[in-house]
Amino acid sequence: MRGKTVLAFAGGVLMTLILIGIAGYFQGRMPFQKDHRMGAMAAMAKDSTEMAGMKMDSSTGQSGSRDGLAQAEVMVTPARRQLIGVKVDTVQERALETVIRAAGTVDYDERRIRQINLRVSGWITNLLVDYTGKLVTKGDPLFALYSPDLVSTQEEYLLAKRTLERVQATPVMHVRTGAEAQVTSARNRLLLWGLTEEQINQLELRGTPQKETTIYSPIDGVVTKKVALQGMYVTPEMNLYEMADLSTVWVNADIYEYEVPMVKVGQEARVALASYPGEEFNGRVIYIYPYLNTETRTVKARMEFPNPQGELKPGMYGDVEIKTMAGKKLAVPQEAVLDSGTRKLVFVDKGQGMYEPREVKLGNKADSFYPVLSGLSPGERVVTSATFLIDSESKLMAATSMMGAVGMGGIRMEQAQMGEMQMGGMKGMEGMKMDQPSSPREQTVEGLTLTLAIEPEPPKKGENRLHLTVRAQGSPVSDATVTLAYIMAMPGMESEMVEAKHTKEGIYEATVDLGMKGDWDIEATVVRAQGKPVKVKFTLQVEK
Repeated sequence: MRGKTVLAFAGGVLMTLILIGIAGYFQGRMPFQKDHRMGAMAAMAKDSTEMAGMKMDSSTGQSGSRDGLAQAEVMVTPARRQLIGVKVDTVQERALETVIRAAGTVDYDERRIRQINLRVSGWITNLLVDYTGKLVTKGDPLFALYSPDLVSTQEEYLLAKRTLERVQATPVMHVRTGAEAQVTSARNRLLLWGLTEEQINQLELRGTPQKETTIYSPIDGVVTKKVALQGMYVTPEMNLYEMADLSTVWVNADIYEYEVPMVKVGQEARVALASYPGEEFNGRVIYIYPYLNTETRTVKARMEFPNPQGELKPGMYGDVEIKTMAGKKLAVPQEAVLDSGTRKLVFVDKGQGMYEPREVKLGNKADSFYPVLSGLSPGERVVTSATFLIDSESKLMAATSMMGAVGMGGIRMEQAQMGEMQMGGMKGMEGMKMDQPSSPREQTVEGLTLTLAIEPEPPKKGENRLHLTVRAQGSPVSDATVTLAYIMAMPGMESEMVEAKHTKEGIYEATVDLGMKGDWDIEATVVRAQGKPVKVKFTLQVEK
């Protein structure tokens, strides 16, 4: 604890020495009286020991950041705004939608894959579907089978049928019932062993068992695996064929971790393949895997696509697009956001050429907009073009002003400029106040007396009306050309110039835009016919 106190004291002393040096630099540029500058520097030394991490002062417009780079409000003149191409946009609610793009792979619909096997043993006597990849329609013959069990069951069925015909007329009920049961049992056994109703009907019409039984395909599809061979002895546990119905296929795509919340079951999906340039296939999301691939940090999404023509072939690669709707939310254009990795920053247009840096919290980008979680309100205007230039100007302004040494930032220099800042905090100077520096509004140069008045009084931040009265030996001068140049007394600022127009009795009027609080230098230049220019400097203090 003691070590921290010593470090804090040492830091305060070091900052005091630095600021005293800066005061000497600004002495020729700032219209302060000597005692006023010393009061400001002392106040800065006090506040410097209280600043840790450059905290934001809402009354001044300078903000700090976790990465150690300070930001300050920036004033940009109209000419410069036009030169660098500053554009702004309004923060408002927007219907956000985005398209998630990913690489996809066509795969079989697992629900449409079948394995073909038998329920009785026998020999394949005639193999009809004899190669992998063959397209088969439901009901097509696969092979002919000779099965002794199947032949004997056919004979049993025919015998039961003949017995039933003979006992139909008997009056003994249990005899007729027993015969019917034998017919039903034999028929069911033939059905369970794979014969169709049609094959059984043909057996009844023929009246004799068929030694070779034809096995038919139960589905439409493509043979993906084949084990059956001509003359092979087959048993029920053998998978003779594997067939896949390709009328519907799946497309699996890997979506990134941050995109997972935006993908929902039922959303529309499109896939484009290199095999069919300019053609797109439409489907929908049917499943999202419940786990993450730890190597690629992606989650697999499954989409279903109709494939009536068989154009989508398993194993093909395609470009998948999933259209997501995020709803109506407050949003800011992506061009307005500066993302340093640790924070997101925008510049808010405060009007009159002032731009305020503001840290914001944003959601995942939807198309070309970010949903706003906090930091902005509807109707505020943010910079969308020349953002990087304004950001550089903001950091430069904060650096050159040494954390607000000339009227900006967390060290409250407005009070120092107004002469009301108390010194409390430096030993032996508690309670001391400095008087406001005087700035004469009437000056006489080269025989001309110039008197400056302003509306409103005291001047405010924004537009103010200046009245400059010009007299020569007590008489009003009405034939002069008067220009007014105004600039804030701080480094890096550019002066603006306006021409004052004569109204009455030697009074020249003009409107100036004083964009921020602090001291402003007003330089009046008066030119009369056959006379040299006369220049007079005034100082105005903008309080609020």
